[in-house]
Amino acid sequence: MSQDLKAVRGMNDILPGDSHHWRRLEGDLVAVLDAYGYQEIRLPIVEQTAVFKRSIGDTTDIVQKEMYSFDDRNGDNLTLRPEGTAGCVRAVLQNGLLQQVPLRLWYAGPMFRHERPQRGRQRQFHQIGAEVFGMAGPDIDAELILMTARMWRALGLGALRLELNSLGTPAARAAYREVLTAYLRGRHDELDEDSRMRLERNPLRILDSKNPAMAEVIAAAPVLTDHLDDESREHFAALCDMLGDGGLEFVVNPRLVRGLDYYSRTVFEWITTELGAQGTVCAGGRYDGLVELMGGRQPVPAVGFAMGLERLLELRLQQAGAAAPAPALYVVATGGALDRPAMALAERLRDAFPGRAVMAHLGGGSMKSRMKKADRSGADVAIILGEDEYAAGAVTVKPLRADAPQQRCAESGLAEVLASLGVA
Repeated sequence: MSQDLKAVRGMNDILPGDSHHWRRLEGDLVAVLDAYGYQEIRLPIVEQTAVFKRSIGDTTDIVQKEMYSFDDRNGDNLTLRPEGTAGCVRAVLQNGLLQQVPLRLWYAGPMFRHERPQRGRQRQFHQIGAEVFGMAGPDIDAELILMTARMWRALGLGALRLELNSLGTPAARAAYREVLTAYLRGRHDELDEDSRMRLERNPLRILDSKNPAMAEVIAAAPVLTDHLDDESREHFAALCDMLGDGGLEFVVNPRLVRGLDYYSRTVFEWITTELGAQGTVCAGGRYDGLVELMGGRQPVPAVGFAMGLERLLELRLQQAGAAAPAPALYVVATGGALDRPAMALAERLRDAFPGRAVMAHLGGGSMKSRMKKADRSGADVAIILGEDEYAAGAVTVKPLRADAPQQRCAESGLAEVLASLGVA
């Protein structure tokens, strides 16, 4: 193969040795979403660039530096989606779904950002997200967070820390922004280059800085929770009580913010210390101003989250492990003349044992090589079809993992034999 024909940097193949882990991860997460009554919405990978500029904002790093945008043959400016919320809001508005509120939705798929590839963050990455429209109370915020906690249990994950904060109303946050900006201007000489750029256009983002040199400046900054309106305080207190009722431990982090004006009240993150610097595996919050910003006739309360599947998968493999799937049964004939009857036998076994993987040996070879392949397949047992068995309507069952003798039985009695071996 030509050395020029390679995957784009940061957009990686998911190979058969890994894809089963992905399927299991996605299946476990979707099972929880189904259990809470969330409905799937499938969104385009490509959107008009204006969808993201209007929602995420022209001044953000995502829009300015990270989006994959291009003009198509019609001259339309399009973008590979960098996140899912904007496209979901666009779909809800375009298709009149707000007439069905309250609306609980989820989506999954690849997202794209032109960043420096690093552990847990590639240029093509994958997310599952959930968005809820039409409910303003703290109860839906609590449901979303409790649902994510149930997801971690379904995945066998531990050592995840939940951090919460409230951003208050836009008016309260605007007042806080003035106080914060005045403080930061007074320490302008101590700000790093990124923080100086953010000071005028998005000062709340400075509180997100991961630069250790900024730690002291951020620690001494005014706290947003000291500037909340009364209604937001009550909303946040009720949310904390509901999470406590659900048995969740959490940390109130007054430095947890979102830099965009349409966010309000609840924000949360689930964080791990086991993935290095990329410790956030799920982030969410309330964005009551976004629907109107994107063309809705009136404000619509909304809240959601997104989780990075690459990070979750790495964490799951570290903490819980995941065995590779293997067929339950490997059907092998003793010689070439019986290969066709063996294929037919495999089809009957797939009918008899739905949900269990049955692999038929193909490609010929000696009996020794056939049994080696049966063993390498990882199957629990080999179902052997020889001339005597074929003539008698029988098979030989050879355990490949258990210390048990092989035995011959009628095909009609196979289920009982396999049950005795704990296979089917």
